[in-house]
Amino acid sequence: MLDLIKYIILGIIQGFTEPIPVSSSGHLLIFQTIISKFNGNFDVDFSTLATITNFGSLIAITLIYWKDIIRLVKSFFTYIFKKEKRSNKDIKTDYSYCWKIVVATIPAGIMGLIVTKLGLLDALEENVKFVGLMLIVTAFALYLIKDFKGMFKKENMHFKDALIIGFFQMLALIPGLSRSGSTIVGGMFRGLKRTDAFDFSFILYIPISIATSILGVKDLLEMSISSTMWVFYLSSALIAFIFTYITTRWFSKIVKEGKLIYFSVYCLIAGILVIMFL
Repeated sequence: MLDLIKYIILGIIQGFTEPIPVSSSGHLLIFQTIISKFNGNFDVDFSTLATITNFGSLIAITLIYWKDIIRLVKSFFTYIFKKEKRSNKDIKTDYSYCWKIVVATIPAGIMGLIVTKLGLLDALEENVKFVGLMLIVTAFALYLIKDFKGMFKKENMHFKDALIIGFFQMLALIPGLSRSGSTIVGGMFRGLKRTDAFDFSFILYIPISIATSILGVKDLLEMSISSTMWVFYLSSALIAFIFTYITTRWFSKIVKEGKLIYFSVYCLIAGILVIMFL
């Protein structure tokens, strides 16, 4: 029962921190380090846990944006296969938006493969003080955009904007940097309105997360996982799904109200405490 509670807590941490700009992987490492200091060895395969709980978060965010996804997919294929519909403004806009999602996904996709294959960031993935430093960097970035309201909607975004936001997403490969924080900051720097930067950020999460999940499945199939551990992992994924769904809805309101300064303050305090005490 204590082991199950442990995995439920980890699911809560993943689900709560995945949508908000505080780095879910960084917080899992912080939690692991804290527990290890007080309770010795913390016997959890965090790589496997991250893969499975990430899938729970992916389902939650896909569910939130399901109507948008269906509309975009329909418009994309309608534009390609029905030439007479190409003059439709909404279909044309959605078609262009789909390609901007592709463009914004490319930098992180390519760099993610390079980093994984070459192990470029392996030395930093377990460095909790580096995570603390990146939380402070996140705090500074969020502070810079605290008063930004944006000038245009996501439909009016240019391909150059999408590519730059993609490079911001690529920065989230660095341990301790939040993916949602990086892309929202990137979107708002490019002039996107708050809610549109938020929406584009989370739409971008879906293809990246799908790719991560597919790569993770290969590793899972090569592992020997007991039925008991599957219960623990799936319980953690279910909790991550629930908390990701709730937190994403809540975070959407925070962004709309322009209160990202709260997360800036939190990241600054958390980063300093991690560097000083962990």
